[in-house]
Amino acid sequence: MEFECVEECSKCCVEREYYPSKRFGKVGVLLLASERDAVRSLADSAGIKVTILPRIGVSDGSSKPDVLAYQLMGTEQNGNTCPFLDTSSGAKSPHGGHPCRIYGDRPLACRAYPLIESEPVELDSKCRFCKECGHADGNLDSEIEALARIKAGMNPGNGKIWRYATGVCEPEDAGIAETGWIAD
Repeated sequence: MEFECVEECSKCCVEREYYPSKRFGKVGVLLLASERDAVRSLADSAGIKVTILPRIGVSDGSSKPDVLAYQLMGTEQNGNTCPFLDTSSGAKSPHGGHPCRIYGDRPLACRAYPLIESEPVELDSKCRFCKECGHADGNLDSEIEALARIKAGMNPGNGKIWRYATGVCEPEDAGIAETGWIAD
């Protein structure tokens, strides 16, 4: 079965998750360092307020990490809903969900979805298509290409990996989620 977005679904653009644990808060959409300025420019051009935080850094262990990747945070206090998701105009995407205001220029992480980097690469079990259909055996060439580009852009060399804790969480997790760099 070929992958395609499920009718009226925008779940991947709305729901954010804790990763790798609640301690780190919810993560935003991964942005390679090379994508950050372009995304900020798209937001400025459209008059959309965005929050972009560090996500992954690398250091020799004695200095503050150099940022390898950033993350585009959601608009809600709990981190949900991409700022580029048009939830207010009443417009619909080709599959009937909320449209993306920057679809043609969306980040590589959005282009790679629903693929998840692992060994071997998997489909995201939270994706509605993946839940309802179980698998996809075709129509994923562009997603595979995007994932490969992300992987190529995330070369940490020999440094120590750090994750940025966002502090973004559900209200009941406010005492758990931290903010700042944490060594992996």
